Amino acid sequence: MSTKDRLFAKLQYLLPQTGLSRAAGWLAETQIDTIKNPLINAFIKQYQVDMSEAERSNAEDFSCFNDFFTRALNANARPLDENPQALLCPADGAISEMGPIKAGQIFQAKHHRYSALELLGGDPALAKPFTDGLFATVYLSPRDYHRVHMPVAGTLQQMIHVPGDLFSVNQATAENVPRLFARNERVVCLFETEFGPMAMVLVGAMIVASIETVWAGLVTPEKGQIKRWNYAAAQPLAFARGEEMGRFKLGSTVVMLLPPGAAEFEPSLSAGSPVRMGQSVGLLTP
Repeated sequence: MSTKDRLFAKLQYLLPQTGLSRAAGWLAETQIDTIKNPLINAFIKQYQVDMSEAERSNAEDFSCFNDFFTRALNANARPLDENPQALLCPADGAISEMGPIKAGQIFQAKHHRYSALELLGGDPALAKPFTDGLFATVYLSPRDYHRVHMPVAGTLQQMIHVPGDLFSVNQATAENVPRLFARNERVVCLFETEFGPMAMVLVGAMIVASIETVWAGLVTPEKGQIKRWNYAAAQPLAFARGEEMGRFKLGSTVVMLLPPGAAEFEPSLSAGSPVRMGQSVGLLTP
């Protein structure tokens, strides 16, 4: 890890994370053409975004930057793996880390681990099924498609908003900020699946304006308090394999948790491997 990367991580402790995120949020939501169109075009050029796979391809077609950032893709842009036993990648991006959860601890980066208990908001009953399970962390870069999809079919049981910091979530920060994904603001989505419980955790980051789910829209609970929504007793909200379940405005990270024995990850994948939504990242265990 370079000195530059260490300084970048340390600088984030001093920056006004909330203020920067609010300012970025205003800029990303403005519908003033003379602001949003040049911003979108500059972003496309800077990050070499492939607009040929998007439903709308011109800056003028989007109401604001966030509309562009959460853009839908053409119908055939992300085909789902045809093997019904395939565990689908939930998002475009790169594997940050993946592997076993050891005694409730999740590997973040060299020298750093964090607990599933803390990640899920501190409820031991929710964390217990994942104690010796599996995890996969996918980092979404600025150029990526920023909608999150279901790795398998599931029924929503609970959503939890956990307030926290807004550190950047790139590799430099992951290697230098302890418990990064368990200290950043996040939305925990718990599903019941054919192999048991599954957690999909959408982690916020610096200048991430918001996190949305398809059933609740923009998640904006009271500041500083953990907020829970229970869906198990209500009319079941069932999601098909590959169906959209949420999205990021200005991008971040998804952490997927599975119970023990649920699947075997694809051995060719490791930290840094590029992935696309819908490809297989492993096989479900019969």
